[in-house]
Amino acid sequence: MAKMKRLVLDVLKPRQPNIIEFAKAIAALGSEYRVNMRVEEVDDKTESVLLSVEAEDMDFVALEAKINELGASLHSIDEVEILGEAESLPAEP
Repeated sequence: MAKMKRLVLDVLKPRQPNIIEFAKAIAALGSEYRVNMRVEEVDDKTESVLLSVEAEDMDFVALEAKINELGASLHSIDEVEILGEAESLPAEP
């Protein structure tokens, strides 16, 4: 089964929580989650950020739910890294 190792997401988030609190909330999804955020644009009420998440086997559904729970919205998936595993072939009779 293929495993999602890395995602780079374009996210529009409210100014609060700040990016430190936001990143900590995303990292809390798993003990192996590594999170990096960069602010791209700021206005009065929102920030456009690039959110990079790395993990051994990321749960995209949980990640997207946490983004929404924090009051943000996913604009696009800008990068993805998937590690595939070869399927076993059935033994010949």
